[in-house]
Amino acid sequence: MTALDELTEPAKDDDAVAGVPARLVAAPTSTAQASAVLRAAADAGLAVAFRGGGTKLDWGAPPRRLDLIVDTRGLTGVVEHAAGDLIAVVRAGTPMAEVREHLGPAGQQLALDTSEAGATVGGTVAVSASGPRRQLYGTARDLVIGMTVVRADGTVAHSGGKVVKNVAGYDLAKLFTGAYGTLGLITRCAFRLHPRPGAEAVVRAAPPDLGAALAAIRAAQVVPSAVEVDGETGEVAVLVEGTPAGVRDRAATLVRILGDDAGRPHWWGTYPWEPGGTGLKLTAALSRVPALVVRAAALARVRGSAGTGVLYAGLPPDTAPDEAADAVAELRAAAGDAGGHAVVLTAPAEVRAGVDMWGPVDGLALMRRVKQQFDPDARLAPGRFVGGI
Repeated sequence: MTALDELTEPAKDDDAVAGVPARLVAAPTSTAQASAVLRAAADAGLAVAFRGGGTKLDWGAPPRRLDLIVDTRGLTGVVEHAAGDLIAVVRAGTPMAEVREHLGPAGQQLALDTSEAGATVGGTVAVSASGPRRQLYGTARDLVIGMTVVRADGTVAHSGGKVVKNVAGYDLAKLFTGAYGTLGLITRCAFRLHPRPGAEAVVRAAPPDLGAALAAIRAAQVVPSAVEVDGETGEVAVLVEGTPAGVRDRAATLVRILGDDAGRPHWWGTYPWEPGGTGLKLTAALSRVPALVVRAAALARVRGSAGTGVLYAGLPPDTAPDEAADAVAELRAAAGDAGGHAVVLTAPAEVRAGVDMWGPVDGLALMRRVKQQFDPDARLAPGRFVGGI
């Protein structure tokens, strides 16, 4: 009897990745079990994809083929929380909400914003998701300092450690972050933590001149944790965190610039598309964010982080495929003119068929060499990533 016989079950109707159904599902409860499953899958030549909470399973291109889904929701729990060192080691299938609850009593946080209920640590890292506060705290790639992974052949590998500055060895953690499971299975991560702020305030308004407002915020040097914009309402919302006195003073400065102190808007930290719609990630040079917001808002619902040049655009689910393809092309051109890129994160099947999900990306030859090194048989989420990787 093999590990596939012992640890897999026949897939159900909803066991699919971006619309591609699987034949088998495995739910390992340890790195050792995950290793055994992937080793057996390699021996059988199975195509494999990984699943956490499933909140972003429709992101990226559909796999070219799929035999087995490895579900990480049996790999849960905070393994270690070294509060004095501001470090936590967490299993991949742990919900982000559970991590927040665990760290809260110590006055600490993993500063990765996730708006979807059920999002797991592994899935968040695998797609390198981040939210408004990336401006102050960085992205998943900045906060992961160590990782345990299982490679395509079942080999278990460890990268980094439990100190913030670890320069020894090849940094697998940074490679696996944002790789959409195409290089291997993440089973646990070590994160750098931050103290929870004693106070926070959000100042927001709909300024008549977005560019002038953003320039004034930058010049004020109020050290915002996030500067968010929404194309539909025309609002700018700025979050400041810190000590109560510091927040009070910086918020007062922002009120003089923007004019209101009204709390987080309803659109804060949410993606501008509905389930079943088309969603894109747009990037831009900071100086060109205002122009991109105006141009993108004429084509789609748009919002995101003006402070980091990362915006999101959404098209309704009922958008005709040819109209969606035209809008994607125009949004991609707008992002390019703004010094950035546009990537289609999710879309209905009929829209996916007519667009290049990833678009032109620098460094593709290097990415292919890395994929060849880690997954020479191209069995891990084949076709999900840039350039059909």
